[in-house]
Amino acid sequence: MARLLKKTTGLVRLAVCEGPHERLKVKKLEDQFQSGQIEEEIFQAENKLSLARKMVQWKPWEPLVKKPPANWKWPI
Repeated sequence: MARLLKKTTGLVRLAVCEGPHERLKVKKLEDQFQSGQIEEEIFQAENKLSLARKMVQWKPWEPLVKKPPANWKWPI
């Protein structure tokens, strides 16, 4: 069994990811990303994948079913 290199990420509600430690050199990856810990990168990638799956269902590239009202404005 692989030993855990980190006990905590130091971030609230973000647990240490145990999987990558077997195959990856985590510190080297974190240095390459220069944006945070590997757990943060995994979390962001999972969110992007989830959004991509939703976009396939929503099909935002298709035309609208009906035209929006004339006074409709995009929320800013």
